[in-house]
Amino acid sequence: MVKSMTGFGQSKLDSEDINLGVEVKTLNSKFLDSIIKLPREFSDKELDVKNILTDRLIRGKVSVAITFLRKDVSAVKMDINRKLFNEYYQNLLAVAKEAKAPEQDVFKLAIQMPEVVLQRDAEEDLSEDWNVLLKHIHTAIDQCDDFRVKEGGGLQKKLLSYIENIGAFLTSIDEQDPQRIQAVRERLNQKITELQHVEKIDNNRFEQELIYYIEKLDINEEKVRLKSHLDYFVEVMNNPVSQGKKLGFISQEIGREINTIGSKANDAVIQRFVVGMKEELEKIKEQLLNIL
Repeated sequence: MVKSMTGFGQSKLDSEDINLGVEVKTLNSKFLDSIIKLPREFSDKELDVKNILTDRLIRGKVSVAITFLRKDVSAVKMDINRKLFNEYYQNLLAVAKEAKAPEQDVFKLAIQMPEVVLQRDAEEDLSEDWNVLLKHIHTAIDQCDDFRVKEGGGLQKKLLSYIENIGAFLTSIDEQDPQRIQAVRERLNQKITELQHVEKIDNNRFEQELIYYIEKLDINEEKVRLKSHLDYFVEVMNNPVSQGKKLGFISQEIGREINTIGSKANDAVIQRFVVGMKEELEKIKEQLLNIL
């Protein structure tokens, strides 16, 4: 299975007592990079939420936005930071006078400034509210994960088509290889015929160089390894657990074999097939950036 790192999930509750919402968005990233926005009353739960994200989503740039509002205002006690309010009020009033602006809105602005009005639950344990919110966090993550699986299905089809295209180019190389070998053999025979008229040739050294040259042009091992890497890539894609990093390592091995075939082939037709394989491999690498 291939799972995308792009996802979205949400969960909402609007009951007689509570209004809450949870949104989870994910994008691709090498590691888990989370931005968590919690209501003030649950600010101490950030580490708990991050641990859940690490366990459930594993990797990606994750953005979590959580809103929570208790409708039962009788259970809420209001505190006003009078000292902070006065500082805001005096500063805003002075600015208004300097600017010759209306002063009637200064009180409204000062009372709305951060940390002036504080709300806290009066003698109420927030653990029950947190348990409710926690269920909705998991629900939003479930939706996000389902989104990732669906997106991953589309990516898997693309990756499979790219792998099949590389396999088709490899088949074409297999078909062209006998002609390449024949052309190499003819060139060698011609060179050997020319060298037969040259005096003072070290036959042992000549045979060693000839063997080295032939081995250097042989691409059979590279073709076998490339076919094996392609099969393994598909096998890992079909694994029940998405393994984007592992697919990345396999794609590197695929690239090495393709490059070696290109450097050893010494054949214009095969070089064109090699270029085609490299193009497909680049498409694979681009898609792997977004795979979990």
